[in-house]
Amino acid sequence: MKKILVTAVLLLTAFALVSCAAGPNDMSGVAADGEALAGFWQGVWHGFISFFTFIISLFNDNVNVYEVHNNGGWYNFGFIFGIMMFYGGGGSSSRRRRR
Repeated sequence: MKKILVTAVLLLTAFALVSCAAGPNDMSGVAADGEALAGFWQGVWHGFISFFTFIISLFNDNVNVYEVHNNGGWYNFGFIFGIMMFYGGGGSSSRRRRR
């Protein structure tokens, strides 16, 4: 009975993780109406303001958290870097202090 339960839980967990996997971005590398593609620095800015953008996007359908018209890896790196700058920064306070 335990083996069946463990197998079922692992299978459901794997299914949940696979269903959350992102698909390809068909809009990557395609400029919108002559605009320039979002690059590294815009990714940093979008990552930094992601919390506020998320709150606004709940009430406004014209605001997105992530720019789909981007140049790929550099935008993604900048976006993650901006998120790390905004949300990160508390790691040193979690270490043990000497008495």
